Amino acid sequence: MKTRITELFGIRHPILLSGMSWISVPEMVASVSNAGGLGILATGVYSAAQTRQAIRRIRELTDKPFAVNVTLYFPGARENARVLIEEKVPVINVSMGKGDFLVKAAREWGGKVIATVVNEKHAKAAEAWGADALLVTGHEAAAHGGDVTTLVLVPAIVDSVTIPVVAAGGFADGRGLAAALALGAEGIAMGTRLMMTQDSPINGACKTLALDKGIADTIYTTRFDGQPCRILVSKGSKKAIRRGLDLPRAFVNSRQIAKMMGMPWGKLALGVTASGWKNVKQLSFLANAFKAFQVSTVEGDVDRGVLPLGQVVGLVHDLPTVAEVLDRIVVEADAARARVDAAMAG
Repeated sequence: MKTRITELFGIRHPILLSGMSWISVPEMVASVSNAGGLGILATGVYSAAQTRQAIRRIRELTDKPFAVNVTLYFPGARENARVLIEEKVPVINVSMGKGDFLVKAAREWGGKVIATVVNEKHAKAAEAWGADALLVTGHEAAAHGGDVTTLVLVPAIVDSVTIPVVAAGGFADGRGLAAALALGAEGIAMGTRLMMTQDSPINGACKTLALDKGIADTIYTTRFDGQPCRILVSKGSKKAIRRGLDLPRAFVNSRQIAKMMGMPWGKLALGVTASGWKNVKQLSFLANAFKAFQVSTVEGDVDRGVLPLGQVVGLVHDLPTVAEVLDRIVVEADAARARVDAAMAG
């Protein structure tokens, strides 16, 4: 299968691994890249030193193209961005910020930049500052999808830009890939489906739990991490939603975040405070969310933690390897295309 995305990134299948904290780790990234897709390393909970170590670990595990994400809004993101430049990663996935400086740097070694967006305004802005491609995230996606469903959002953005689009949110099989291509996208990104594989490092209890969930077992709320976020309905998520913003809890959890980032807590707290109440509020939400995500994904405890899951979890019924998932999706997409061709011919 050949699309502008496979050509741009030098991959065999137009399928990307979404960057998920504690899940899209080096081993998982390499599994996807070795299977012919593009793995994206999640760096949101990494210090600069950890990001560098993770990139080098990926290169030990694969000689295939891979990507590394950076969420520019997060504390420590600029330091991580410098590591991506110094390590000359093949593909940079940037979100929640203007990545023109990353585009300029990547051009020096032939790297590419793909920007994650959830609306037309940000899609046009990313094209204007030089992004090579867009990862367009619809309402169905786990965590931070947009307000508009993938079925509507993808063609709207495809019509508004000239660079290739990767569709995310609601994809788990070849029917989804065929549909995305029909909408004008050049590939798909998957989080929930690839999280539910043998290669995934997520706690086994979460895999078992998710296999029993349906398409209506998630909730989209701003009361968990301060942004519209899709999470599994569970005891932990219900508690988090009832609590809303919890500053004392954030004070405690922010110390762990500072430690993870290798940053003195005082420096982190001072920087956040100086940025104004709006950022204090948002980053307090995020401090609690990071801890809740870690408790669920690493410890498998969704009574205390919160698990990000997309609506597509209701279409996932097994735990194959990553390679099996990608190969299956390509075969299914061919079958879906044949069905459509037959129907159109009739």
